[in-house]
Amino acid sequence: MRDQEAAPGHGGTRLTTKETAELLGVKPETVYAYVSRGQLSSRREPGGRGSTFDAREVTALARRNRREPSGSSPAGGELSVRTGITLIGKDHYYFRGVDATELAARHSYEEIADWLWTGRLRPGITFTAPDASVTAARRAVNALPEHSGPTDRLRVAVIAAATADPLRFDLSQDTVIGTARTLIPTLVAALPSLRHDHRDAGPLAQRLWGRLTGRSADEASLRVLDTALGLLIDHDLAASTLAVRVAASARAHAYAAVSAGLGVLEGPLHGAASGLAHRMLLDVLDRGAAAPVVADELRAGRRVPGLGHRLYPGEDPRARALFALLEEVPAAAPALAAARDIVATTARHTSLHANVDLALAVLTVSSGMAATAGETVFAVARTAGWIAHTLEEYEERPLRMRPSGQYVGARPPQPLPE
Repeated sequence: MRDQEAAPGHGGTRLTTKETAELLGVKPETVYAYVSRGQLSSRREPGGRGSTFDAREVTALARRNRREPSGSSPAGGELSVRTGITLIGKDHYYFRGVDATELAARHSYEEIADWLWTGRLRPGITFTAPDASVTAARRAVNALPEHSGPTDRLRVAVIAAATADPLRFDLSQDTVIGTARTLIPTLVAALPSLRHDHRDAGPLAQRLWGRLTGRSADEASLRVLDTALGLLIDHDLAASTLAVRVAASARAHAYAAVSAGLGVLEGPLHGAASGLAHRMLLDVLDRGAAAPVVADELRAGRRVPGLGHRLYPGEDPRARALFALLEEVPAAAPALAAARDIVATTARHTSLHANVDLALAVLTVSSGMAATAGETVFAVARTAGWIAHTLEEYEERPLRMRPSGQYVGARPPQPLPE
């Protein structure tokens, strides 16, 4: 039934959850997802059995949804996907309308991730993994060849964790969020420990540190790692995130969607890019100057790693935030100076600025981590964003990610091959 009582400050008709869902053409669970994303406001009436919604807000949202069809293709031919997760501006980016760099400066990775999924901020939250999930993931990862890379290990850990979860095919919001809270710490726990005294307790950044380096962690370095995880949670529809949404559109479970993202992440143009910057920084430190190293990169016909980003005309805001924190880490001073030498050297002829891969490389080099450590940080961090996109895609029409191919082959009919 409709609640005809005017809401304070609104003066309009109120709709029940069922009526709101029918008007929007979605399930009742999706109505509350709109609320958590700030697209609708709700009110629980005294003595009422459920929430009510302002009819004008609902009508306006329904109108926007009709005007902006999901998965539409603009004139340029690129797939456009409506999302309420990340907005990228000229020199800032935002998670659900909130400045992402400010979020990462004030909140832990787990707090940001959980808020992104639920719309509620829970200070001090930490993610824990069930023993069965960790045991299955470690057993599978330990069976891999010793030379296996971090993304290989993470992909295998995701698959193994899925087999240990009998609820993986439950795509309801609460179950998927529960999966996320256990999957991410399972991925970290499945990686080989590099410290004998390492314990799987405390904030995720602290647990991950012992998987990346054998050195002890000081508070300033842990803060850089935790902030990096928070900054890297999402970055709109990057290639790996699009793969995740395609999987979710086909109603693959959350583990399978994350696995799709990891498959794309391994490319050198995406998650592995920080490793190239890491090796370049080591070369600069070894040779004492950036000029000969930059010259060698250009002579070989390669782009200088860690510079430029197609979405930011200036400095990558993620790099800016991490460089500021790295200044507080004494051990990072040589690598930080080398990074700035690289930027200054290339600035003589180009307008390229530092990106997050270069900042990650400063962290990994100064902390005694392997060149692949940045790829691990990227993958663990981005898993939270992939889950957010999975949840969002589950609310859309299934199998909508089906672009039409532009056939350029031989025109039929052709003779049968002999």
